[in-house]
Amino acid sequence: MKIRTEDFRVRDGEDVKLHRRPTLTDPLYHSPADYARLLEKHVARLSALQERLYAANRYGVLVIFQAMDAAGKDGAIKHIMSGVNPQGCQVFSFQHPSPAELQHDFLWRTTRDLPERGRIGIFNRSYYEEVLIVRVHPELLDSEGLPDLTSGDRSVWRNRFRSITHLERHLHENGTRIIKIFLHLSKAEQCKRFLQRIDDPEKNWKFSIDDVKERAFWDDYMAAYEDCLSATSTEASPWYVVPADDKQNAHLIVSKILVDTLDDLKLHYPKSSPARETELLNLRKTLLG
Repeated sequence: MKIRTEDFRVRDGEDVKLHRRPTLTDPLYHSPADYARLLEKHVARLSALQERLYAANRYGVLVIFQAMDAAGKDGAIKHIMSGVNPQGCQVFSFQHPSPAELQHDFLWRTTRDLPERGRIGIFNRSYYEEVLIVRVHPELLDSEGLPDLTSGDRSVWRNRFRSITHLERHLHENGTRIIKIFLHLSKAEQCKRFLQRIDDPEKNWKFSIDDVKERAFWDDYMAAYEDCLSATSTEASPWYVVPADDKQNAHLIVSKILVDTLDDLKLHYPKSSPARETELLNLRKTLLG
């Protein structure tokens, strides 16, 4: 079945309503073996494109994952990036800001970890936490020490959306392509996965009381995500809302989004100049001699 990644893209200027977007779609695979074959195909293509990205050394690619707890961010990164050369890929996970990070603007700590040209950088959570969890829990703003800032002022979020889109436009203009993935999980499926973490001793470590506490704010998070996706999905740096209740489906969709984005860069290995070709020919003769 052909995967149309455009079906999951948030259009520039779209007013996102998450209840209208599915968390579960018809399977894109016929069996576990078929899923494994399709994912292997995507991973192999992604690996080949990453090698060209590294060799060309002209673009960097930033992949951002945002989602509710248990949506499968870690699993998606693990399965999709399994075949990519580790030298060309870096993963960063962002939790609560440290005291030192709170002494800077909200974009500072993630900007330090942006991918170099030729590499793929993956953010497991990102600067978007500052318009998501901080918006749901505005008391967190107090620890940021910003002047004349009140959490009840909606301009706080409008200004942060503007800062984010300006940053992403700057990065795009300087060669960084940004892919933003929101793994769209249903509340019922999250509960099911939480119960699995409780029932499976090997998954107990993944679960904490805070996970349950945050479920009480589900509607607030959905509203924050809707505003965020609507305000920050642009033609150059789009958001993709990926149904996440079926993990295998989500892996296939996300891997296809990455492949399509890299394909659009029309990457090629650098061509040798006539002087370089002559040099290589002489070196070949030396080796054979």
